[in-house]
Amino acid sequence: MKLSARIAAPAAALVLAGLTATGCAPQTSDTGAKGDEKTGTLRVWLFQEVGNKPKEQVVDAAVADFKKAHKDAKVEIEYIPVDTRAQRIKAAFNDPGSAPDLIEYGNTDTAGYVKDGGLADVSAEFAAWDEAKDTDPTAKQSVTVGGKVYGAPLFVGVRALYYRTDVFEDLGIEAPKTQAELISTAKKIHKKKPDLYGLAVGGAYTYGAMPFIWAGGGELADESGGTYKAAINSDKARKGIEAYTSLFGDDNCPAAKCAAMGGNATVTAFASGKAAMAIGGDFSHAAVEAGSVKGKYAVVPLPGLTEGSVAPAFAGGNNIGVLKSSSHRTLAVDLMKSLTGKQTQAKMFDAMGFLPTYTDVRAEAAKKEPFVEPFVRTLGAGAKFVPASPGWGQIDSSLVLPTMFQEIVSGRKDVAKASDDAAKKMDAAFADAG
Repeated sequence: MKLSARIAAPAAALVLAGLTATGCAPQTSDTGAKGDEKTGTLRVWLFQEVGNKPKEQVVDAAVADFKKAHKDAKVEIEYIPVDTRAQRIKAAFNDPGSAPDLIEYGNTDTAGYVKDGGLADVSAEFAAWDEAKDTDPTAKQSVTVGGKVYGAPLFVGVRALYYRTDVFEDLGIEAPKTQAELISTAKKIHKKKPDLYGLAVGGAYTYGAMPFIWAGGGELADESGGTYKAAINSDKARKGIEAYTSLFGDDNCPAAKCAAMGGNATVTAFASGKAAMAIGGDFSHAAVEAGSVKGKYAVVPLPGLTEGSVAPAFAGGNNIGVLKSSSHRTLAVDLMKSLTGKQTQAKMFDAMGFLPTYTDVRAEAAKKEPFVEPFVRTLGAGAKFVPASPGWGQIDSSLVLPTMFQEIVSGRKDVAKASDDAAKKMDAAFADAG
């Protein structure tokens, strides 16, 4: 799914993808800051969450800490709707006079925003920041373009396998330990209980499909010298596509119902008792707890090809960056550190369920809340990220991968033809992005 939609639960405000401006703001000669003022008002745009009050309280505490150290600075926080953020942020890049000093942004946006000339390079400050050394490598990658750092990670999120313990006990089966077992178990359950999807899957659920591609060594794209070329039609990627699309059909999740489903719809199917398994995020926990399966489910990492292995998950999350046009660069960087530091991330986990990007803070969170453990294990096994190209925004917003999956599950194209066509579209987007 294009994850501009969020599951409506306090712990479910993670935006993992789709936070992309579909066009590029032209770079202009006056977007750079004219100075570095040490007093004045800092303006910050953060995302409005479903159930925003707990987030506001954590942010207010971080701002209060910042103001203790910077008596002559004021801070104005505005919570902007996720649905209109692309247009607002693009406009801010083009009009430095009315732009904020800091923004929260989805981590798939980084490359596009850097190309648009909107984000400040904070590599030196990040490297000198003591807390940053504990940032997990995938989270750091999500703020890095061309070896330079353009912000600080705010939280990270991954998906794992939710399954119905009551259904598994009733059928005398165990949680699947390999990808092949996952597929056969899904079909076995649907055969025995035809009113249930064995594993809820979605043709528009890109981030649920990616682990199948990555598990066998496939890639979305290959990078060489800063240039990306689609790899979605490689032999290894095609095996993963075949594995995922084999789950669409009358023996598991009928294509007529499941081809159009995105991630939210698959989690909703699970939470409402219509599926025995689903691929959901740590951020899906509250929605599942609020559903009819409360007390009747467990979570394990999504299995890879071999027993004991974990399929690489997409590492989603949000970052906070300083705009290149900010005339308060030093203050803005300090506020960025306060908003994304260890203390704030620990509080944000307690308030919103967002997974910390620091390995030590995340380990503490896992001790406090057992539900986090399989997601932490998934991250520890090695999560992956989308191509760090501004072209990814175009690929995502034009639904290249969902179209490919839907063409296959509908029978309009075979895996080879659909993946070749998707690769051509991806290469065109990479080329356009330069």
